[in-house]
Amino acid sequence: MNPTVLTPILDWLDIAGIALFALSGAVLAARLQQTFVTMGFFALVTGVGGGTVRDLLIGAPVFWITDPWVAAVCLGTALIAWFTPVSWWEGKGFAYADGAGLAAYAVLGSAKALAYGIPPVPAALMGVITGCVGGIIRDVVAGRPSIIMSPELYVTPAALTAVLTVAGMIAAPWLGVGKEWAWAAGFACGFALRTAAIRWEWGLPSYGGRPEN
Repeated sequence: MNPTVLTPILDWLDIAGIALFALSGAVLAARLQQTFVTMGFFALVTGVGGGTVRDLLIGAPVFWITDPWVAAVCLGTALIAWFTPVSWWEGKGFAYADGAGLAAYAVLGSAKALAYGIPPVPAALMGVITGCVGGIIRDVVAGRPSIIMSPELYVTPAALTAVLTVAGMIAAPWLGVGKEWAWAAGFACGFALRTAAIRWEWGLPSYGGRPEN
């Protein structure tokens, strides 16, 4: 198990994902007209929720406990949300930003899991968990239906990102390229799929079986 797993590229992806997810949590609290304390809580839970679950599952130190910047970034985004109109964060532009955070976190989660010796399939699942669980916790706490309960493509882009990241990192030594190419390809493809889902409202088909009486 190697505790030193991040590179400057993954460090930046980590901070970007934390900030974007924390902002989505803070904005949700603002829409619900909550206090700043609640807004800060939502920002922190959304920003670190997925990474916390990932680290507990792979046996790594919980990342934000030892990093002095993570909680500060979450609270800083809460401050931004507190002092700006909610209307600034409405519309598809913010959804695209959230999609970028989703892809960034999926890359980071799967890469970190591989670095800790997790096999490829569970490592890819760690990428999905890192990208999605914070938002799920946010929605549950807010008492609203989670996005994973809708046919909208959200978990699927995270899964695509994670699978491409894991496959690319495994193949990189054989291809004679750096792992950075795997990270970039995973991020680009996952973000492109999420962007297309937002733009054209793509979704998965729902179960069509008849319910039992």
